[in-house]
Amino acid sequence: MSIPKEKPIYVTQPFMPPLEDLQPFLQEIWKNKWLTNNGRFHQEFEEKLCEYLGVKHISLFCNGTLALLTAFQTLKISGEVITTPFSFVATTHSLWWNGLKPVFVDIEPEYFNLDPDKIEAAITSDTSAILPVHVYGNPCKMEKIQRIADHYGLKVIYDACHAFGVKLNGTSVLNAGDLSVLSFHATKVFNTFEGGAIVSHDKKTKERIDFLKNFGFVDEVTVVAPGINAKVNEFQAAFGILGLRHMKEIIDKRKAIAEFYSSRLKDIKGIRILNYPSGADPNYSYYPILIEEKEFGKSRDDVYNLFREQNIFVRRYFYPLISRFPIYKGLISSAPQNLPVAETVSEQVLCLPIYPDLSFSDVGRIVKFLEK
Repeated sequence: MSIPKEKPIYVTQPFMPPLEDLQPFLQEIWKNKWLTNNGRFHQEFEEKLCEYLGVKHISLFCNGTLALLTAFQTLKISGEVITTPFSFVATTHSLWWNGLKPVFVDIEPEYFNLDPDKIEAAITSDTSAILPVHVYGNPCKMEKIQRIADHYGLKVIYDACHAFGVKLNGTSVLNAGDLSVLSFHATKVFNTFEGGAIVSHDKKTKERIDFLKNFGFVDEVTVVAPGINAKVNEFQAAFGILGLRHMKEIIDKRKAIAEFYSSRLKDIKGIRILNYPSGADPNYSYYPILIEEKEFGKSRDDVYNLFREQNIFVRRYFYPLISRFPIYKGLISSAPQNLPVAETVSEQVLCLPIYPDLSFSDVGRIVKFLEK
């Protein structure tokens, strides 16, 4: 007779507001019969996001990947773009789809973001932009990156898909660089099922983004650019408006879980936990740890497989490195000897479950398993 497994625990689960709270929005959508294309809820959602995030302009997208694709079209980027191998593949795919060449640079060992000290050596006459990622919502070293960009005349587009609501010294990280791109995918701290956005700093840039995401239409008979269809529908916008009402509760619960993990794991040999940068106001989007095999006694993959046997679905974010995938492996910058920190972190990282509805009994179960 087989022993039944305990209920599964996933690395993340989307926040779902009460269904009855959504009903008035649905009734109005049905009544207005305005389902997409800059409807009332779309406009309201953009306004509320600007207010919540502390940014001047935001353009909504149906997903974060199309937002990334459009960001490079907006700034007319060409040639080479310096970026990180330690991210989700959409980061680099957005370059490929724009005919741009990714140039990988190693990450810094403390927060796993693009290492500013390695950027200048990768700049060539073909370099036009830098694409850093706020990994796990930890802010990049934005001032250093901007100084380099200004010196060489480069654009900076931030993949801020993990960084919803994150601040550094009281200011939104989304105000850095030329553009910042957000994801509202179901796995993110804030979600609209699928969704995304581009944060821009002036009205003219926002107008160009909005043209590009709607086939390039200015009006019924005028097309100014070869745009795509990346608009948000009214249901996504309504869901987002409702979700914003719960953000304090969501962040508070995530923070409590993160602090519980840290208090219990900090003294376990072979487990390294990440601290947040000084001055950061985090969103606790992920809870990564590093498994150092020599001290811990088991490899990261051993731990990963043992967790899955217990119905606990931890994730190896990010493994393998983007530079290891066949489509990018042939690039000179993908050579493992060029990316020693990223290679090591990718082999050791494990993201533990964290989401608002995760019970502390389940968190305790995860911690006890690691303690054993």
